[in-house]
Amino acid sequence: MDYSKLSKEVSYALRHAPWEYELELDPEGFVEIGQLLSALHLDQQWNSVTAEDLAKMIEASAKQLHEMVEGKIRALYGHSVPQKIAKKDETPPPVLYHGTARQWVETILHEGLKPMKRQYVHFSVDTDTAKLVGARKDSRPVILTIDAGRAAAEGIKFYHGNHNIWLADYIPPEFISDPQPSVPR
Repeated sequence: MDYSKLSKEVSYALRHAPWEYELELDPEGFVEIGQLLSALHLDQQWNSVTAEDLAKMIEASAKQLHEMVEGKIRALYGHSVPQKIAKKDETPPPVLYHGTARQWVETILHEGLKPMKRQYVHFSVDTDTAKLVGARKDSRPVILTIDAGRAAAEGIKFYHGNHNIWLADYIPPEFISDPQPSVPR
């Protein structure tokens, strides 16, 4: 079983196009595991996938993209579905990082960070992850430093994505500083 490929399929189904799989996400983004398996089994490639395979897929992933709880499964972050996935706000680390393309830095510093086509703005707890994210759009991304502690103290809500990803609805420009050009390794 190619767990990486299965993870991409499950992510697409749960994060971007549940309607293509006839899945209905609950307010927290969960779907019954049996419902997901039934949808996957319609494709010859996934007709033998089991709940145990889904558990192994989650365990094999370095990024912690999904979770299974009490017979349900969900993607932890990265949703682009119209239905807003409810998250419980939590206290973030004092500093978070956001990797972005150089062309967007001036706009971000003026207008703040917006979720764009996603439901939330994504942040990393470390600069290495932020560089990887920013490098998707720019070979020399810029790493922005977010004063998450002060932002949270002033009422900005943060949500835990996984062990190194945090989310927010919007970050005003006054909490964004220190654009650092990323140097390719």
